[in-house]
Amino acid sequence: MKEEEILALLRLQKTPMIGDIVAKKLIAHVGYANDIFKEKKQILQKINGIGKLTVQNLFDSSNQRLAEQELQYIKQNKINYSYFLDKDYPKNLKHCIDSPILFFQDGTIDFSNDKIISIVGTRRMTNYGSSFCEKLIDDLAAYNPIIVSGFAYGIDICAHKRAIKNNLQTIAVLAHGLEITYPKAHKKYIHSVNKHGGFISEFFHNEAPQRENFLKRNRIVAGLSTATIVVESPSKGGSLVTADIANSYDRDVFAVPGRINDLMSQGCNDLIYRNKAHLLQSSEDIVKMLNWDISKTILPKQTRLFLDLTEDEQKIVDFLELKEQAVMDVIALETQLPLSQLVTILLQLELKNIVKPFPGKIFKLC
Repeated sequence: MKEEEILALLRLQKTPMIGDIVAKKLIAHVGYANDIFKEKKQILQKINGIGKLTVQNLFDSSNQRLAEQELQYIKQNKINYSYFLDKDYPKNLKHCIDSPILFFQDGTIDFSNDKIISIVGTRRMTNYGSSFCEKLIDDLAAYNPIIVSGFAYGIDICAHKRAIKNNLQTIAVLAHGLEITYPKAHKKYIHSVNKHGGFISEFFHNEAPQRENFLKRNRIVAGLSTATIVVESPSKGGSLVTADIANSYDRDVFAVPGRINDLMSQGCNDLIYRNKAHLLQSSEDIVKMLNWDISKTILPKQTRLFLDLTEDEQKIVDFLELKEQAVMDVIALETQLPLSQLVTILLQLELKNIVKPFPGKIFKLC
């Protein structure tokens, strides 16, 4: 990416009233982030959802200075970053309308593995919660999933540590810049997390952990994964927010049940009671729901013959021939078909006995 383009993206990130949705709208309108700042203000103001005050903030010179400082840091420290239109941007996250236009990363993260789950929960973890979390990851290790969490006290750090012990990749999503360690007590885990995955942050390198940052962090935790698992939570807490966000993204949510009088299980029990989460009793529930145990058998392409397919239907069939099976979101991304249209096409292919649906919104050829 050209330097002027990354500078423009950084400038967008620092502009008040310019969230990720609005930023994407602006980029879609003009083509490139850098072109936004070359466009006439009167034209920008006419874009739906962009008003005069937003445009004024957009051209505030103080944002330019902050962006230049951050770009200098990125260059000096060789910081890796990921742009939402790049091919290597995480596929699951790309489907989220409010995913960050740009995030920074440190470590050895590899997003090529499709088995990605988020494990979240209370900072005041009990022995019940830690034991379940550890056994769950131990039992799932054979499937080599990526474990995502928020690097906080309690369930978060328990998940990261157990993933490392099982030699699994783990990703810590931060609510502050990469130069900040929070909580400070977790500094001792930085090297091992980087060695077995790494850190992700959408915040500038020296940005402190503000309250609102944790809410923004939670959407990335939910968005990166095919499923979010809440191990323990009181009746209110950040992990419940993450579960709600995962539900809004149409992702699977699991919750570990507990006794009705246990404070740290009230949130999980409520998620299950309100049908906002699948009841999770063991790793088998995840394996079956996410379809990790389906045998991977596929006929050679030349033996398949499907007649009278539309162009879009054929596109889906060709993709499934290559991938054997795929989640609906991935099919939409790779075939460039809108989800609303894809649902209808997949139903038609199912009626024609060409594709078969499985739990976890997975489809494969019959």
